[in-house]
Formats: sequence, C-alpha cells, structure tokens
Amino acid sequence: MANLTKRKLSGRQRRKVRVRKKIVGSVLKPRLSVFRSAKHISAQIIDDGDGKTLAAVSTVDKGSDVAGTKSEQAKRVGLKLGAMCKENNISTVVFDRNGYRYHGRVKELADGAREAGLQF
Repeated sequence: MANLTKRKLSGRQRRKVRVRKKIVGSVLKPRLSVFRSAKHISAQIIDDGDGKTLAAVSTVDKGSDVAGTKSEQAKRVGLKLGAMCKENNISTVVFDRNGYRYHGRVKELADGAREAGLQF
C-alpha cells in the first residue's frame, strides 16, 4: 500500500512540474493554484513576478460553510474566490490544476470561479 501511495504522489509531482513549466502568473494574469487534500480544498491567486498571494480561500477558513458534499464545498470555494478577485479588480487568471486531474472537485472549483466572473 505504501508503494502505491508513493507512486501516485510522485506521478502528481511529475505532472505538476511539467504543467508549471508552461504556466506563469503575472500582474495582468495571475495564477489560480488549487490544492486538494482528502478532506479539504483550497485555492489561491498568485502573482509569480512578485511572489505574492493576492487572494486565498479554503474550506478550512473560519466562517467557511462545511455542509454538503466535498464537490459542493469546492464550488463554494470557487465562488468565494471569484468574489474576492472582483474586489481586487482581477478578471482573468491562468488556471493551475497543480498536477490533479481536471475532474471532480477541481472541476467544480473552476466552474464556481467562472460563475463568479473569473475568465480562464
């Protein structure tokens, strides 16, 4: 079982490096990075030029609604992140799925962010 976990993690790390070679966030188009754990999901908007996080939302944050399925929680995180970006005058981003497959919770987060007005 341990070897399977190591193999999955190393595969995600390889995919992450491969994707990050092509994706760079700037002031005009910051990077939307997603992190998914077994219980929670978080996303942040990053300006790679300055190395600063412009906005961040997670299911672990105080006041976050933890009711519903994990996919519903991911969609709410995307909606909150989109609202925060509107406040900070960010309209377009580059989506960084961080080595995760684009389905399930990662897709729901992206759909929620698009519903809130982000373009990517």
